[in-house]
Amino acid sequence: MLARNILQASFGCPGLSLAFPKKRISFLQTLTTGHSVFKTFRMDGKKEPEESQDTTSAGADSATTAVPMEDTNPSSSTESSQTSSTEPGLLPGETVVREGKAAILFPSANEVFYNPVQEFNRDLTCAVITEFAREHLAQRGVRILVPGEKDRVVVRLSEEKNGTEDQEASEQPEKERQKEEEGDKKEFITASVGERCEQGLRVLEGLAASGLRSVRFALEVPGLKSITANDYSAKAAALIARNAQHNNVSHILQARQRDASMVMYEARGKKERYDVIDLDPYGSPSPFLDAAVQAVSEGGLLCITCTDMAVMAGNSGETCYSKYGSMSIKSRYCHEMALRIILHSLDQRAAVYQRYIEPLLSVSVDFYIRVFVRVKTGQAVVKNSASKHALLYNCVGCGAFHLQRMGKKMSQGKHMKYSAATGPPVGPNCEHCRQRHQLGGPIWAEPIHDIKFVQKVLGAISGNPTRFRTSKRIEGVLSMVTEELQDVPLYYVLDHLSSTVHCNTPPMLQFRSALLHAGYRVSLSHACKNAVKTDAPAGVLWDIIRCWEKSNPVKRERLSETSPAHRILSAEPTLQACFEIREDANPQSRKRHLTRFQENPQANWGPKARAKAGGGISSELEDKRKQFQGKRKKPITDSSQLKSLPCKKFRKGTCTYGDKCCYSHELEQETNEKKMD
Repeated sequence: MLARNILQASFGCPGLSLAFPKKRISFLQTLTTGHSVFKTFRMDGKKEPEESQDTTSAGADSATTAVPMEDTNPSSSTESSQTSSTEPGLLPGETVVREGKAAILFPSANEVFYNPVQEFNRDLTCAVITEFAREHLAQRGVRILVPGEKDRVVVRLSEEKNGTEDQEASEQPEKERQKEEEGDKKEFITASVGERCEQGLRVLEGLAASGLRSVRFALEVPGLKSITANDYSAKAAALIARNAQHNNVSHILQARQRDASMVMYEARGKKERYDVIDLDPYGSPSPFLDAAVQAVSEGGLLCITCTDMAVMAGNSGETCYSKYGSMSIKSRYCHEMALRIILHSLDQRAAVYQRYIEPLLSVSVDFYIRVFVRVKTGQAVVKNSASKHALLYNCVGCGAFHLQRMGKKMSQGKHMKYSAATGPPVGPNCEHCRQRHQLGGPIWAEPIHDIKFVQKVLGAISGNPTRFRTSKRIEGVLSMVTEELQDVPLYYVLDHLSSTVHCNTPPMLQFRSALLHAGYRVSLSHACKNAVKTDAPAGVLWDIIRCWEKSNPVKRERLSETSPAHRILSAEPTLQACFEIREDANPQSRKRHLTRFQENPQANWGPKARAKAGGGISSELEDKRKQFQGKRKKPITDSSQLKSLPCKKFRKGTCTYGDKCCYSHELEQETNEKKMD
């Protein structure tokens, strides 16, 4: 025990301790200046050989062996990225996980959280921070060099735009070339990956776990001055330090063991703020948002991930309100609504400190959402905050929705006049199906993307497709983002519209063509495969459905007179829809067959179990997963198998069947006894 206590050595910051197993007793000697490279010595006085690794060759090896995720067997790609550890300097039971140019050491147990499915998240973050650094550092006289990047590619918008916008898009390359020619005349400092740039960005990863994301930043994102990888767990902080040394990035990456909120609160001063803050928590980021909007520099970048989608998608509206200040509701557009809820929460917390947000990119993928926002300061702009947020009225019968802005602003010459908004925009019941409305929000009602910035990221990905393993999917998602209607919040889902009236679903191209023939705009959404994002009111959509139903009739005698289907179809359409397919109804991302909505990457690919001190996953959780896996696809037909399931009524004390109940009462009693113990 005495030796164990002695071996807790400080690593460059207060509170960080590195603990080693008894079989491998060693001392750490930390350099007082320069990088955080440390040497190890055995107890017998013999010096161990230092671990050395050429990051350039390691990155090249991983690039040559890596195949894009969309084109490979998901299970095999995951297995190939993890190799059992025979490399020198690794502890017993450790494995090496290779992702991008990083080679990360991981314990065999679940002591430090890692999810391979989020490689898309990490690749996209590296791409976004690279473009942010390109813009941000150009003002400081720094030009970044990205490996494999050739001439910049300007990605134009889809052909659905009118002639004026096409002309502006064609003039855009000329303007950029002029800026580049002017920039060539100036003297720039070049910054490469893996090198420390004194005028570069200061990055904070508040919840770093193994440090994989931070190591990838150091190896793949140029123009960085420092990276602080923080985690509250001592084991995680120790692993971050070892991974930094293993990848030879200790001169850029520093490990810390602190509470993430305290790290950010202590960096609120203008000189101590971070240029980029990345928060990817297990669950909700709400406890860290207040500190994050204060600790990011002027015009800095906030990267936020939310994995508590059950809360944000309407399953627990009251919990969502307590965390984000917004009421979530169950709806078909729940994924985009979740994006707008987190943006609302960020802007609300920033406004307290006279700051505001500018969303650069907001995506909903897999089981989480990810937003990239720029934070700025301005008292005059903060006054517009009320007009940027809106309440949501959602019909529970047909799904029609309306937005009500929280505030109103009017221009009076050089000044703006602010007042309360008038409403509500709907009556007590829906005008289409006469059902009641749900009230949700407030949500962010402004655009959730900066199209010019997204085009720059997309151009960089298209021009350097071998940089990331998930480049194909990133290109597909960002292409859909550029095609979305930016001034139209939320969307309808085509199959839900047709199922409401119990008719066949019209083809997507024909339905989109009908909207275009009627003079309205329409686009898809990256958040849902069958989404219809349009500026047409709900009445126009139902008129198109009524016209479609006339050629695909429904047996109305089977419809209840009080059902939404009967009430919608009983009204005659005021618009005669034309279903002739138009050329501009098919978006460019669909014509080019880009990877937009990929299949599940691997079995059980959802959120992984939370990391815990002892490692591993509890057997109870594993048994529960196996018990309920595929319960809808394989329903129980034998009544004797029901005895393996607990009785819900018995749990509530309302079961009157006693021993004759087909469900088990004993399982519930055993569970209660375990809780009592």
